[in-house]
Amino acid sequence: MSDDSPGDPPADDSGGDPSETDVDATAGIDYDGRARDVLGFSRWWQIVAAAGMMAAVSPYQYVWSSIEGPLAESLDLALPALGAVFSFYVVFQSLSQFPAGWWRDRRGPGALTFFAAILAGGGYVGLAYATSLWQLYVLYSLGAVGVGIIYTVAVNTAVKWFPDRTGLTTGIGTMAFAGGSALVVPYVRANATVAAYADVLRNVGLAILVVLLVGAAVLRDPPEDWFGDDETDDSDLAASLRGDAYSPTEMLRTWQFWLLFAMFVAMAGADLVVIANVVSVAQHFGFTALVATIAATLLPISAGISRMILGEVSDRFERKYVMAGSFLLAGLFRLGLVGAGTADIGIAFVGMVLLAMFFSSPLYVFFPSILSEYYGAEHSSSNYAVLYTAKVGGGIFAGTVAGYLVAAYGWVPTVALGGGLAIAAGLAAFLLRPPSGSGLLA
Repeated sequence: MSDDSPGDPPADDSGGDPSETDVDATAGIDYDGRARDVLGFSRWWQIVAAAGMMAAVSPYQYVWSSIEGPLAESLDLALPALGAVFSFYVVFQSLSQFPAGWWRDRRGPGALTFFAAILAGGGYVGLAYATSLWQLYVLYSLGAVGVGIIYTVAVNTAVKWFPDRTGLTTGIGTMAFAGGSALVVPYVRANATVAAYADVLRNVGLAILVVLLVGAAVLRDPPEDWFGDDETDDSDLAASLRGDAYSPTEMLRTWQFWLLFAMFVAMAGADLVVIANVVSVAQHFGFTALVATIAATLLPISAGISRMILGEVSDRFERKYVMAGSFLLAGLFRLGLVGAGTADIGIAFVGMVLLAMFFSSPLYVFFPSILSEYYGAEHSSSNYAVLYTAKVGGGIFAGTVAGYLVAAYGWVPTVALGGGLAIAAGLAAFLLRPPSGSGLLA
């Protein structure tokens, strides 16, 4: 489908879900061989580079709860004043993805990734020298732009090079975004003092810079004829993989996009309220610092592993039903988290945190995968960047709204509300079906 004229998508004669058709269609296309001809090496190295970059920028999201205390103490700030820093991060990380995706779809990932390396690495290094609240806002926001660029580049590297294994490969990249920080959290918490945190921030920032610069040198996009052409025997199979090429404007005219957007807001809110506040929630229930540290350290590991496992599951079974079940369980385990905390059972609390994150975190695999199935891979970076702006709503809930709710009602109803949002998103997934040209909104 061109940018100018939204024609009707090809009819699906299978009567089944597109994800099932996609899996079967790959049998006739040797993508590994094509990639070696283009790259000179295995296409999996593109995923390794993307995953490494995702792991490098993960501290911005997953280490914040461990560094905000020393920052507040050093700068003589009240902790609530730092709540807006995480909200700014989510806003800038999300909104930067559309221009980044638009550029990448047209110019490739090289220069864009280099620019992101300067922003993300420099942002963390700059935090070590910040002396006021406004500097924290600016530095974390600039770094967030770099994170947003890396995120959309990495996720769509999987979509572009692996149309046959979208769930698994996006799962690997987003797993690294969550799990990579597990290597950093113990180091940060062991040095989370006013005297030591500046060195920690500077070291983490330099590591981010180096990894991203290496990634910028490795990443590239497949050629325009990657999916085949009319002269090849497998062009029909390639077309079924590519899907109908909806532009962002055309995508916005389908009701499926708006349902996905609402589901993304709900799941991002449920996800981030635990990520950003797991230490505070543990302290609220009176658990020891050891319990809080274990929960904060294992949380990104659980979130990361789940993205690869459930991403692969969603490649093999009908994706929307895997998504629905995952989101419903994410909501139920959030309610279990509240129950374990109320009952003062530390091991159960940690277990509920890990299970809640295991089933909510794959939202960052399900959404780009189902979006590429519904709207095609040609504009995948731009399209997913548009959908990803829904994370702004989730970030506002996890930061500003959650702060208000905690002050007014406490942590129990706030976390429980996050569970309710996840359950609502799971139920909504049952309504999804592929769009068609005749279903475009006027």
